[in-house]
Amino acid sequence: MSVGLVAGPLRAAATGTPCALPRTDAHHSLGLDTWNASYPRPEGTLDAALLFLSFPDAEPMATPRELTKDHFPATSDFFERASYGKFRLRPHTVDRWIEMPSPAGSYRIQRDWDSGHRTSYLRDAVAAADPYVDFGAYDVVYVVADPDAPGVNSDATKVVNLEDPIKADGTDIKRLVTVFEQSPPDRNVLAHETGHLFDLPDLYQRPTDGGADWDTRVGDWDLMGSQFGLAPEPFAWHKWKLGWLDRAQVTCLSNTDSTPAQSVHTLRPLAAPPRGGAGAGGAGASGGTAGDKRLLVLRTGENEALAIEARDREGNDETLCRQGVLLYRVRSDTASTEGPVEVVDAHPGTSGCLDRSVHAELADAPLGVGESYADPRNALRVEVLGRTAEGDWNIEITRGTTEPG
Repeated sequence: MSVGLVAGPLRAAATGTPCALPRTDAHHSLGLDTWNASYPRPEGTLDAALLFLSFPDAEPMATPRELTKDHFPATSDFFERASYGKFRLRPHTVDRWIEMPSPAGSYRIQRDWDSGHRTSYLRDAVAAADPYVDFGAYDVVYVVADPDAPGVNSDATKVVNLEDPIKADGTDIKRLVTVFEQSPPDRNVLAHETGHLFDLPDLYQRPTDGGADWDTRVGDWDLMGSQFGLAPEPFAWHKWKLGWLDRAQVTCLSNTDSTPAQSVHTLRPLAAPPRGGAGAGGAGASGGTAGDKRLLVLRTGENEALAIEARDREGNDETLCRQGVLLYRVRSDTASTEGPVEVVDAHPGTSGCLDRSVHAELADAPLGVGESYADPRNALRVEVLGRTAEGDWNIEITRGTTEPG
């Protein structure tokens, strides 16, 4: 979850393709034609400071080093796998408890935190930590509260974007990750929150009527939908936005009259390492070659597209429910928490992994070998023909039909 909005300049993104949707004013827009330069790009190595806050009315029961192990190296490993070695998040623990001036309860910490108490908490945290850390040396700052202190609410973990940056050590701190997790924490929670630092949206849709199910849009797919999901690997669309996929790895499906009625494509599973093991050697390695196609895109409107990718049970997706070819719709004019991505359920009459899934209706959404899906919105049929000896997926696209295969 992220709160607040920092306006920032836009800079060109190296997409160079007609199926890259335009960036809009929507919070965490999934447009790809520009990058909001107020957010860091997750490429190369970024340094992250972990600051551990104690409170005057409670004695911490764990050490900063112990709490660091709750999140690292798991979070760094997640991003290194997801980026094919193009991005490394390097943690730096400030190995001491930094005491806040007031008890946690005085800040009224909660999920829907009022801005006054939240701002007081953050300004107190930066002031208390300033003698022990050079904020100018870090790209990312995690502010971790003593999980056992009274008044600490784990539901309040989030990224806070500051309209009025906090100044420290000659730098403007524009956003902080506030961590209130219990130990051990929720799975992938820090990776989820870190995704917001790179301008990724929440993919869950928060019910307006107070309903309990937040996961009807994407279910287990992509950790920005749920950190508890069985298939947390970021969508290929997200990887394209972040620069982890290059143009050669994306195929745009044309909608022109001259487009062949049928075409066959081969997709490498999204979580599979690049061919030849590239990316395994650390940040800065190649993300693959033109033969490592990871994403098919059909642009379906000014701000919308249909995306197609392959998901296998490996890497960050080792716990996914059903392997196969996954379809989803993307809108660049829809804000975070309002449903910018919607997974297409290729098996609407069934569910999967009822005992583990966050939304079982979508756990079996992908198409398997021999199955097809006819998209009535776009007169398009997607059929999975089979798999190659290397495990890639062969897919046939038929335009101008809504008939099943």
